Amino acid sequence: MSKTIIVSNRLPLQVKTDGKDIKVTPSVGGLATGMKSVHRDSNGVWVGWSGLTDEEIDDGMQAKVDQAVQKEQCVAVNLNEDDIQNYYYGFSNRTLWPLFHYFLEYTEFEKESWESYKRVNEKFAKVVVDQIEEGDRVWVHDYQLLLLPQLIKDEKPDVPVGFFLHIPFPSYEIFRTFPKRKEILEGMLGSDLLGFHTYDYERHFLSSVKRIANKEVRFNKITHDNRIIKVDSFPMGIDYKKFEDAAKKNQDQSKKQRSEVQRRLDEHLNESDSAKMVLSIDRLDYTKGIPNRIRAFEYFLNKYPEYQEKIRLIMLAVPSRSEVPQYQKLKKETDELVGRINGQFSTVSWTPIWYFFRTMPFENLIDLYTSSDVALITPVRDGMNLVAKEYVATRTEQDGVLVLSEMTGASKELGEALQINPFNFEEIADTLKRALEMPKAEQKRRMLSLQKRISRYSVEKWAEEFMNALESSQNVSQYIQAERLTQKHQRNILKTVEDSENTIIFLGYNGTLVDYTDKTEDKTPDKALYDTLAKVSQRPNVELCITSCSENENLQKWFADTDYRLISDHGAFYRKHNIWTELEALKTDWMEDVIPVLETFVDRTPGSYLDINRFSLAWHYGDADIEMGEKRVIEINTVLTSLTSNTDLSVFHGKEVVEIKSTKVSKGYAALQVLKEKDFDNIIVIGDDWTDEYMFEDLPDHAHSIKVGIRKTNAKYFVKRVEEVRAFLNLLG
Repeated sequence: MSKTIIVSNRLPLQVKTDGKDIKVTPSVGGLATGMKSVHRDSNGVWVGWSGLTDEEIDDGMQAKVDQAVQKEQCVAVNLNEDDIQNYYYGFSNRTLWPLFHYFLEYTEFEKESWESYKRVNEKFAKVVVDQIEEGDRVWVHDYQLLLLPQLIKDEKPDVPVGFFLHIPFPSYEIFRTFPKRKEILEGMLGSDLLGFHTYDYERHFLSSVKRIANKEVRFNKITHDNRIIKVDSFPMGIDYKKFEDAAKKNQDQSKKQRSEVQRRLDEHLNESDSAKMVLSIDRLDYTKGIPNRIRAFEYFLNKYPEYQEKIRLIMLAVPSRSEVPQYQKLKKETDELVGRINGQFSTVSWTPIWYFFRTMPFENLIDLYTSSDVALITPVRDGMNLVAKEYVATRTEQDGVLVLSEMTGASKELGEALQINPFNFEEIADTLKRALEMPKAEQKRRMLSLQKRISRYSVEKWAEEFMNALESSQNVSQYIQAERLTQKHQRNILKTVEDSENTIIFLGYNGTLVDYTDKTEDKTPDKALYDTLAKVSQRPNVELCITSCSENENLQKWFADTDYRLISDHGAFYRKHNIWTELEALKTDWMEDVIPVLETFVDRTPGSYLDINRFSLAWHYGDADIEMGEKRVIEINTVLTSLTSNTDLSVFHGKEVVEIKSTKVSKGYAALQVLKEKDFDNIIVIGDDWTDEYMFEDLPDHAHSIKVGIRKTNAKYFVKRVEEVRAFLNLLG
């Protein structure tokens, strides 16, 4: 039975040892909840670090740890103290975390940490690959494992791999500053589906892929390594029913059943009818904007003194990464700000800020959510922010107001919240006043809309949609409008060859018979290719015709000792029985007018170059900034169209190339001339280039047309690589 392998930095377990026994407690909330249906309910396996380092586990305990996590359908990746210091606290949290959250001033880059990051990703890859069986799929999570998708793809190229980033992806201008930017992108592009919380993050990623990795991007599809990679946004939700049910239970409690926290909250709310509470819950992280929030609250108390002694800011800061210096500095700054403001405004009976630096049990979180009139959530940068959604889910009477930073991913969904710029104290103060004074009817209208949306798109729905999209991404045919050439198709085509009297096979050269990466020179055939073509041509009812955009001198040099038909120069020249003929008498005087025009575009577009062929001109922009290149294409098309009006010249667009040549010349036209010479009752045509599309389109409908590569095509079938073409030809031979 096929399964889903989930991979994250940590297992969804709390694993503890006293040196003799192992205690395992399942984690709750967040990713663990969202992946429950994928993990537990569908025979899934979760791969991640147990939380215990090698130094904490002796040889005798390792087997016990492995057995304990296996009972929970998990597999542990073993990490040592050095891994945690350099891979986790180092590269993941001192390099990637600040960089992706736009904190360049906190971003460090140490070679030792980078090497550790690579090494740990390789450790994960080994464990994951060992778990993979036929029919399985893999879902990798978050920034600690950005290299993992490609490492898996290298070992298991046919396994579907999904990746989801739970933090923001920065803009191109930020990401380009990173020394290992290409390696990170290459690692992520091992995925078949890449998911982000918002369209903004998706757009930033695609921009970097185009401009840094120089990959072909069309809408939200990336063509890379003979694959089509889909990129999409999936805003993560919460376990809505869990929070809603807990809030209802909280409201039904008697006074005796209420927690100590709830009683203290009630005391403040009962002091007067105008008493209000504002809630702030975050991890203590510099991305959360906690100091800004405290200063904005101070500004509010000064600007609107009538709220003094009536309002309390309840601030829960959950400890996080206390080993990292920036977090230690943030803790100190937060403590000092709270102390200063409480010292300035407190009275005998009132303290403006209740500050908790700790984790709180789930029940106490519900106490805070249900008792607070306003949730003030103001991160300076946040991938999603589930606290905002949790607050909404607990407002069972549809009251309360959510004040939310526009810098959170959640702000894109929660349009009914009062959104603020977290750096604008004036706006925060005024918005907080508006929230505190908002009429109940407006509160209800806004909260109902928020609850309908959040309850509908729960964390389970998020996981389901991602897995459906990963499944859909494997259907490449929907993108390129051709079927994969399967073994069954190959057998059917082979049978038509055996049953035919005369079969002709049109074969492209560069990118079809030989791998082609260089932009200026063709590659000489290797011995294996010569042998394969010879075997096919020895069939008494089969003839070969090799087609190329190259000049006829090259083809003649390579195939002088054969009797293959040859078509060169985009279809301008044709060889039969070793005699070359020109299919069209072509003029080239037009080049004198067009070359200077194209040269100006070369000068204006760094990285582009002009290729002057015998009968055509080609402007290549593959090494230029891709967005500039695409802009120039529009300009070139406008200029050349005016130049070529009332002529037999046309402008053609290929992959990162614009070509101008006579409309009388095409491989399709040349192939039709070949068919006139003999009654071929069976036709096979294989090509990879945009110029081969003319053959796919012009040849009879009964022709067996095969595209090499993942690109939209007029062919009936497609293969991914040159190796598959050669294997098919060997089958024919």
